[in-house]
Amino acid sequence: MDALVHPHVKKSAEPSPLDVVMPKRAIQMELVSGRGHYERVLAAVREAKVSVWIGSANVKELMVEDGRAAPGRRRNMRRSNYSSILKLLDEMRGVELRLLHADIPSGPFRAELAQHPRLLQGGLELRRCPRVHLKVVIVDGEIMYLGSANWTGAGLGAKGSGRRNFELGFVTDDGPLLDQIQALYERIWSGGECGECKLREECPGPLDDLLQLTPRKKSRKRKV
Repeated sequence: MDALVHPHVKKSAEPSPLDVVMPKRAIQMELVSGRGHYERVLAAVREAKVSVWIGSANVKELMVEDGRAAPGRRRNMRRSNYSSILKLLDEMRGVELRLLHADIPSGPFRAELAQHPRLLQGGLELRRCPRVHLKVVIVDGEIMYLGSANWTGAGLGAKGSGRRNFELGFVTDDGPLLDQIQALYERIWSGGECGECKLREECPGPLDDLLQLTPRKKSRKRKV
């Protein structure tokens, strides 16, 4: 079903495919709040087999519990060990990893990323658009989180209930909604909005210019 153009969009301007209000319909979803983000969303990421697409305004170092013992050390059964999510992503060979973000990632995130040459060399694709404020995580094109949480420790990581942000969102495997959100994500990711962007002069690197210089990879979407 075609999207409806939002009534507040000015008719004098050509509406973007991102300016939509979809017809109302019922979907199956799971409400996620607080530490539920870590237990539901990060758990899904760790089980990814095909792809992980992330959208986030802010990007910071994000720690996860890692029950595996470090080399040369005995596993501590009384308290969890913690690892950077980047370490775990680095171990996910054959999984397409995308991170679409607005702000420059934090210093600790960049320092940890530097420890993972495979991710630096394209194993984790990062693209920056200052207008990105959406928060989404799509795993294997089959399950999706939409909500308030950024890709940060206080939003999605293993921080305790007394220290983490108050976040709300939902998880769904609704096929039509997944297809729509993936299409919107892909449009931003591939520079589809750059041509008409009124902030182009302020952008650190328009994505349509970037894609003219780099080969385009085939994306991995939900199998129908």
